[in-house]
Amino acid sequence: MPCSKRRPAGIAFCIPQGMLFGENGFHQTSMSELAAEADMSVGLIYRAFKSKDEIIEAIVSADFDRKLTEFENLRERLRDEALTVRQTFEELFQRTIEENREALAFDILAEGFRNARVGKIIDESCQRFRDYFRAFIRTANNRLSDEEVEGAAELALCCLLGLAHRNISRPKLGAAQTARQSALMITMALEGI
Repeated sequence: MPCSKRRPAGIAFCIPQGMLFGENGFHQTSMSELAAEADMSVGLIYRAFKSKDEIIEAIVSADFDRKLTEFENLRERLRDEALTVRQTFEELFQRTIEENREALAFDILAEGFRNARVGKIIDESCQRFRDYFRAFIRTANNRLSDEEVEGAAELALCCLLGLAHRNISRPKLGAAQTARQSALMITMALEGI
């Protein structure tokens, strides 16, 4: 599970992200609960973060940084021809589905509307996701116009966000089958245009 790391007074510091916030939400989780989960004092947390909002911002940044690192890894493997475009989408979708962190993801998105700094982090990260999708899409079909690539990038981003929340709809297909079929549909559509 990724953590938000800071070093107050030379001490490695990590706030566990998924459990309490995923179960209770950002604003329903108290600083004392966070401190107990991180096995440290509330005072030590406040030495690293001025407020719970700073903790939330650090968690959102760390979460998106991790995802962007995964995207970069996939792009490098696609460029090196270690993966096909279909395999790239399939692996990305599989990872997204398997995270199984819907509650935390919903809270992050909601926080983006309440907290302008979190909204900016989400916006900037989604812009970078689109950049990766554009590269994947152009690899699948380099004859697409800029407008077609933009439309395909929006569709791919919507698929990614939707697949992250698929468990709420009680899906009939398992994670692997869903990732495989979603990647197949996207690449067939891209190649067929």
